[in-house]
Formats: sequence, C-alpha cells, structure tokens
Amino acid sequence: MRVAGAAKLVVAVAVFLLTFYVISQVFEIKMDASLGSLFATKPPRYKCGISKACPEKHFAFKMASGAANVVGPKICLEDNVLMSGVKNNVGRGINVALVNGKTGDVIDTKYFDMWGGDVAPFIEFLKTIQDGTVVLMATYDDGATKLTEEARRLIAELGSTSITSLGFRDNWVFCGGKGIKTKSPFEQHIKNNKDTNKYEGWPEVVEMEGCIPQKQD
Repeated sequence: MRVAGAAKLVVAVAVFLLTFYVISQVFEIKMDASLGSLFATKPPRYKCGISKACPEKHFAFKMASGAANVVGPKICLEDNVLMSGVKNNVGRGINVALVNGKTGDVIDTKYFDMWGGDVAPFIEFLKTIQDGTVVLMATYDDGATKLTEEARRLIAELGSTSITSLGFRDNWVFCGGKGIKTKSPFEQHIKNNKDTNKYEGWPEVVEMEGCIPQKQD
C-alpha cells in the first residue's frame, strides 16, 4: 500500500510540474509577444506615403499615371488625395490638379480626353491658370493623340520637358507651376513600346513623389 501511495504521489508531483512548466512557457511566450509589441517601433509614415519627410515650407506629393485603360491615375498632396478612381474624378486623357502655391489649397481638378475629345477646352483651361499655381498632371490610357503644338507649348511653359515628345499611350506624370523660371525636376515619362510594354498596348505605371517648395511672397 505504501508503495502504491508513493507511486501516486510521484505521478501527482510529475503532473503538477509538467502543468506548471507548460503554463509558464505559454505565459512567457505571451509576455514576450506583449512586450515585443509594446516596445516595437513602427516605421514612420510620411504624408501621402512618400519615402521621407519634406522640409518646412514644402508640400509633400505623390502621384501615379493610369494603368493601361483599367486603373485611373492618382494624385496626392499633403496627405489629401486630390484625384483618383475611388474619388471618381479621373478619366481618359490628361488629368490635372491645380493647387494654390502658397496655401496648398486645391483650386480645381479636371480631366481632358485626348483620344476622342476636343483639345480646345484644354487649351482654354491652360490659359486661365494663374501665376503661383502648382500644376500636377497624369495621363490615363492615351494623353497625346489630340495634343496640338499650342497645347504642348503651354504645358512646356509650366516647366515640362517631356511634353514635346509625349506620344500615343505613353505614361507621363508631371508637377510644375505657372510662372516657373526653370524646367521642373518633377517629371517622369515612359514610352509606349510593344517590345517593353508591361501591359498589352501600354507601358507600366509611372510613379513620382517629392517635395514642392511653397511659394513665398
């Protein structure tokens, strides 16, 4: 009887120790996980999701052209999405957002069909842009077929270099300004080339981000 009782005691102690060990391990894992999440440092997020913070008196922006004729372009400024497919304010052709160069406030957003539309309203729109206005443009599907020399000249006066060679179904994003004295450093252009196109009939999406200097008095 004493042997049987001793055996039961040993078994009970073993079960207790095993249970204690399992509980302690689980608790330790949970503690490690909790402490890890508590002290883990999240990578910083900058306005519009750009890769680094902009200096003072600069506007953060990020933009992307359309993807083929399926996904529309997107234009973000100071963490505000100005144009996108989700906002339902983009369309085939050239998409344009006008922003006050001093305050960053949105002045207007429009798109102009450069495949089946008329270039005349686009030209008139470009002529009405006031000095000190930041101009952001992104193509979707085709932004070049209806462009005339006058339209290209007016865009070039905003600081664009690539507008003179923009062709059928090229992808292009540009940020310039009315009254700019030099060519803008904010411009990306990918040619439509059947040998290198990512999509059938269209090149890959072109993206761009940066910091626009705030206009000073």
